[in-house]
Amino acid sequence: MQINESTVALVTGGASGLGGATVRRLHADGAAVVILDLPSSPGEALAAELGERARFVATDVRDESQVQAAIDVARELGTLRIVVNCAGVGTPGRVVGKRGPLPLEQFANVININLIGTFNVLRLAAAAMLDNEPVDGDRGVVVMTASIAAYDGQVGQAAYAASKGGVVGLTLSAARDLADKAIRVMTIAPGTFETPMLAGLPPEATAVLEAQVPHPSRLGKPEEYANLVAHVVDNSMLNGEVVRLDGALRMPPR
Repeated sequence: MQINESTVALVTGGASGLGGATVRRLHADGAAVVILDLPSSPGEALAAELGERARFVATDVRDESQVQAAIDVARELGTLRIVVNCAGVGTPGRVVGKRGPLPLEQFANVININLIGTFNVLRLAAAAMLDNEPVDGDRGVVVMTASIAAYDGQVGQAAYAASKGGVVGLTLSAARDLADKAIRVMTIAPGTFETPMLAGLPPEATAVLEAQVPHPSRLGKPEEYANLVAHVVDNSMLNGEVVRLDGALRMPPR
């Protein structure tokens, strides 16, 4: 699907990290962009930097009315054809740790943001795309973000791995649900990337992570994630699949 001057892209978690790089790439490719992130994020500054074809909408992806309001903003800018789900949290915790069982509320919070929030955006965005005239056969495309933790969940990643495994499981079913509506659904499962989630690690810990990646032995760059999103948008045969973006990394137990 080719991006044209009427194309609008909506990106959750779009103020920084993978989402921020994706916002910049799609904007550079010619799309108007709507940045969804928390009020405390630098989303307003990013929108101001990009100019009049960018909007920031403070949004909790779990909230139906807030997500719908952001979609309404997107439709005011043009035709919503691209949605990228990058919002997520990685709160760690063992099933049973030193303080006892993992608090159910903590587990549920990760599931609610990473999985239910992703589905909330998917369903509302897909509904908004139904009125679109097809371009290159597509009314729209939704890209979701899983993680290689969905396959290689490490110690302390029970909630995170379960949430991302849910996104993986959602991919094909959603693509099949929306196929007759000419809306594609794809998922990217990144490995270890240079994101705010890893920004606080000491250099020695970062070096260990880099050494685990077979090739290239480094952390992934958010721009590389954004490049793959751009290719998914462009290549209409990509549908219903999860693509690992990880340098052949298979994470060890710890």
